[in-house]
Amino acid sequence: MNRPLVLPAGESPTSTFQRWWDTHGEWVEAPNQRRDGESGVQRLRLRDASQPLLYSKRQIGHLYRTFAHPFGRPTALRELRALQAFADAGVRVPQVIYCGTRQQAGQWQALLITAELDGFVSLENWYRDGHAARHGTLVHQRMLAAVGVALSRIHRARWQHGCCYPKHIFLRVHGVGDAAWVEVALLDLEKSRRRLRRSAAARHDLRQLNRHRQDMPVEDWLRLLAAHTTASEADIHVI
Repeated sequence: MNRPLVLPAGESPTSTFQRWWDTHGEWVEAPNQRRDGESGVQRLRLRDASQPLLYSKRQIGHLYRTFAHPFGRPTALRELRALQAFADAGVRVPQVIYCGTRQQAGQWQALLITAELDGFVSLENWYRDGHAARHGTLVHQRMLAAVGVALSRIHRARWQHGCCYPKHIFLRVHGVGDAAWVEVALLDLEKSRRRLRRSAAARHDLRQLNRHRQDMPVEDWLRLLAAHTTASEADIHVI
């Protein structure tokens, strides 16, 4: 995964933050009031049409607390750490364009800017829009296996997604016919955290996904679970 934006020569962190803070778009997730503040997501369309769509998570307050930070830090920083960790584990995540924080009048403000996952469709929409029939049984089965392996990779690294819903698992089919393969990306890692044991991370996420699998039939769920189990038991090298 590319690391956050490097500042242009002569530009201060303060001016960079302000430039992004002043860049607005349409709300795709209206600000939610929670965690001592608010957090929402806007879609940004840059003037240069050749540039990808961006998503800007804007936060005021919206803190998490740990023993190291008892007074709280913006959850955007925790998500940034998870994005980097998932990528290090070999799982695709949105490219980070910029992440920054500041305090204004004693209150935290935070931004996390990421690029659109071009060509991907959510697991939720895979079922709702008939992608299984469109791509065929073989590709559909490969998709289920790919999701199981991707989740296994983060769990082997002792990371828990924390919000493991079909709408946060994204899929892209590469190639055609029997040679096609499926790439998996994970997003919305605001609640992700490191666990002491792999089993605890896996148990939480898999139970959560099972509860919210919606249109996924039980036989598909069992195939995904089997792929996760096989990958977890094998000595898979985590990148």
